[in-house]
Amino acid sequence: MKISQAAEASGCHLETIRYYEKIGLLPHPTRTDSGYRVYTSADIERLRFIARGRDLGFSLEEIRSLLQLASDERMSCEDVDRLARTHLTDIRARQDDLRRMADELERVIVSCHGGQRAECTILSTLRQPMQRSKV
Repeated sequence: MKISQAAEASGCHLETIRYYEKIGLLPHPTRTDSGYRVYTSADIERLRFIARGRDLGFSLEEIRSLLQLASDERMSCEDVDRLARTHLTDIRARQDDLRRMADELERVIVSCHGGQRAECTILSTLRQPMQRSKV
């Protein structure tokens, strides 16, 4: 199938597919005599794998590792599990950071009482160092 069909079948944008080829996440497809890329069902499956990995927040390098693990029958599920657990720990740390940022922003918004821009609590707070919570 052509790249437009591969994009539709995989849910990836055309430029994203080209980028994945460029960085080696997707093998370069064969081409027709007229130069059109030809994708196989295996390419579509790989693109879906990459897209799903991105949906779960894996970096492209982590996805590259997962693809290698998926293609090497000698690798154990423990290797995949270890990578997934590390990623989950990273996600939870980001959640904590986002929660902290939301709390700080809410505190700033609550302290805002309108008025003139020169007296704006929000703008003034953005000029201040971030207050770290004591945990």
